[in-house]
Amino acid sequence: MSSASNDEFHEFMASRWSSLMRTAYLLTGSYHDAEDLAQSTLARAFVKWNHVRKSDDATAYVRRIMIHTHADRFRRRTVREWFTPRLPETPVDDQTAHVDRRSALVEALERLPARQRSAVVLCYFEDMTHAQVASLLGTRTSTIRSQITRGLEKLRQDGVLSALAEQPTGAPAGVRRPIPQKGTAR
Repeated sequence: MSSASNDEFHEFMASRWSSLMRTAYLLTGSYHDAEDLAQSTLARAFVKWNHVRKSDDATAYVRRIMIHTHADRFRRRTVREWFTPRLPETPVDDQTAHVDRRSALVEALERLPARQRSAVVLCYFEDMTHAQVASLLGTRTSTIRSQITRGLEKLRQDGVLSALAEQPTGAPAGVRRPIPQKGTAR
């Protein structure tokens, strides 16, 4: 293949890649399989590039190659999985409790006023200092401390903090430091 033809193929491939990936994803249902299908299609199109570029619609020609390549994958499919008496993965604990706890916490945070929610989230979930939160929100550090104190008090009144503290599964994912109980300083 000449260098001009090679450049022409490269330009075609670069301009059509996202469109071919969309079509391949819709055919396969998997991003990784779609990448494999698109690459296999372009490999076949490269081999036949002189025929492809002389056709009336090169994109349609390549899509037809993709359809045939996808169909061939099923015709030649061999079993790639082997059944064994032992599981290759190690079992993990049920994460349902974490999801339930996170949902309860998110719902409680949504009930806080916006400024209090922002201060609590930035301080306890983003692990920012009071000064950093104040700078980010454009207010004084004392205002942030007040917002956090009020927000935590509302969460305590809501019963969320005590309910989360009683459950044995630990802090919800994303919480980097413990939320202080009433009467403790930060």
